[in-house]
Amino acid sequence: MAYFQNKNDIEEKELVPGIFVRMVHMEGTTVMHVRIEKGAVLPEHHHPHEQVTNILDGDLEMTIGGETKLCKKGDIVTIPGNVPHSAVSHSGCYAIDVFQPVREDYKKL
Repeated sequence: MAYFQNKNDIEEKELVPGIFVRMVHMEGTTVMHVRIEKGAVLPEHHHPHEQVTNILDGDLEMTIGGETKLCKKGDIVTIPGNVPHSAVSHSGCYAIDVFQPVREDYKKL
């Protein structure tokens, strides 16, 4: 296991159209650097993982459990497991997502 990495050395993958991720998987946690193009849509979905989204740049409209908010730089969003959520990028956005437990399904991407 590499203790030190540079995100630019991790292959960027398109998760859904307009949403690009660089992933780091550990034994119990997945961390994703997420670059979202203006106008990109993350369709409503849910998963058993807890998720924390940190908005580092731009705006991202998120709907979680039926509640919608325009999230901006500095916002931290917590999503419990199995709660439906979706997102729309109005300006382009950069975020870091942390999932617990590890996203085994994303290891295959």
